[in-house]
Amino acid sequence: MRILVAVLVVAAIVAAALPIDDRRTEAEPRSAATATPTPKPRPARDVRRSHCPGGVPGCRSVRGTVLYVEHVDPDGDGDLHVVVTGGSITLPGMTSIDVAAGLRPRRDPAIGDRVSAAGPVQTGSYRQSQIHALELHVRR
Repeated sequence: MRILVAVLVVAAIVAAALPIDDRRTEAEPRSAATATPTPKPRPARDVRRSHCPGGVPGCRSVRGTVLYVEHVDPDGDGDLHVVVTGGSITLPGMTSIDVAAGLRPRRDPAIGDRVSAAGPVQTGSYRQSQIHALELHVRR
């Protein structure tokens, strides 16, 4: 009885290990590789890079992905605050951007959008270093 159980277990393991493609009949054609090469997809265009205007002391630029957006400014002056990956101005690997109401885009950036900004580095209300944007570009 033990031998019969052992043989059945081995047969079940062998049957489970067989590739599914080998169960086809020879009358069924296998799919052939196409002769024409498939075109490579274009990489997504990145957001346009912002540049520091000449003569602005302490000007820095950053380009990154949006991590956080503060749509409503607590002090009421209509600024937009955005935190992006990259630049390492506020924290290692992150930069906070202060966008004045006049430079604010029609649609605020969302988390995951790409943003570039350039402007002087200033101290924010929480004593953090941030870019006060003079130029801003957003790519959704």
